Amino acid sequence: MKRKAFQSALPYTLPIAVGFLFLGMSYGYFMRSKGFSFLYPMLMSFFIFAGSMEFVTVNLLLSAFNPLYAFCLTLMVNARHLFYGISMLDKYKNVGWKKFYLIYGMCDESFSINCTVTLPPDVDRGWFMFFVTLLNQAYWVLGATLGAILGYLIQFNTRGIEFVMTALFVVMFINQWEEEVDHRSALIGLLCSFLCLLTFGSQYFLLPTMGLIILCLTFFMKREDKERNK
Repeated sequence: MKRKAFQSALPYTLPIAVGFLFLGMSYGYFMRSKGFSFLYPMLMSFFIFAGSMEFVTVNLLLSAFNPLYAFCLTLMVNARHLFYGISMLDKYKNVGWKKFYLIYGMCDESFSINCTVTLPPDVDRGWFMFFVTLLNQAYWVLGATLGAILGYLIQFNTRGIEFVMTALFVVMFINQWEEEVDHRSALIGLLCSFLCLLTFGSQYFLLPTMGLIILCLTFFMKREDKERNK
């Protein structure tokens, strides 16, 4: 049963392996260029397993400790997983202990596969989702570790490598823009960020931006609820 589930899961994850290995190696090399041991990206990719937040964590580790800032930033970056989790409640039923790992290890790519793939009757759904999640995390941990180790062996000018993080967020924004019919939330985020950047400057604009986005989204959600109840 396990072998059948693994054989069914592997082909779906191979395209993800290419992207995870490349992006993970970029993250690992980025961490090494900032002076961190290879253990940092290896352990962070294993325990955090949130690619975009791991890139952000590099700057958090190098700056003054601010737990409120770190919490709010993490919540904003990964808030979409709240909705992923809600939509997977039924699929995670009756899978036993595997549910805990599936909740912990869910990422965008694992969610896409586990949510959309229709399995043949002879493949166990719980083990299939488990191996999809495990393989995707293994690709990411391997890529991050290899990238950090290569940082010891290959030396070149890493100036500007921080742009990998910027490119990652741009790609995420474009993907969400293409998937959504209503672009109001994206436009609210852009407008609030721009206004707070002009008001507070690049060093202090992030927390006010988060608060303003939450207020705007809450306002529009309440207004929509009132319109539905009329």
